[in-house]
Amino acid sequence: MEIFIFVSEQWVLISVLMGLVYFLIWSERSKGGKPITANELVAMMNADTAVLVDVRPASEFQSGHIHGAINIPHNKVDGRIGELEKSRSKILVMADHMGQHAGSAGRKFSKEGYNVRRLSGGMGEWQAQSMPVVRD
Repeated sequence: MEIFIFVSEQWVLISVLMGLVYFLIWSERSKGGKPITANELVAMMNADTAVLVDVRPASEFQSGHIHGAINIPHNKVDGRIGELEKSRSKILVMADHMGQHAGSAGRKFSKEGYNVRRLSGGMGEWQAQSMPVVRD
């Protein structure tokens, strides 16, 4: 009951706190790359302006991935960033299953100077839109 009294008396502080929390979340998400749709990804890959990096584990990648994707599992990104040096002039698009690891991998690539985006909804959204997948 006291919490309601506190909130009603300190509504300005609570509002500022909520605003700061929202800003922090937005800021952290943007560091991992701006989200793009599946259609935007297809257009960018067709124009050869983007490289798709699938950060799912190798077993998930082999069970179905987007044509042209490079598999660098999220837990091995630190040691394999250099593999994409020849693609530095292109946009790197991070993809995972549903977005849980793409942001953190994207932040690592951003720190190294890459231009990074995230596939909105990951492979789950890609497959929900009946987009094609390649199986190894």
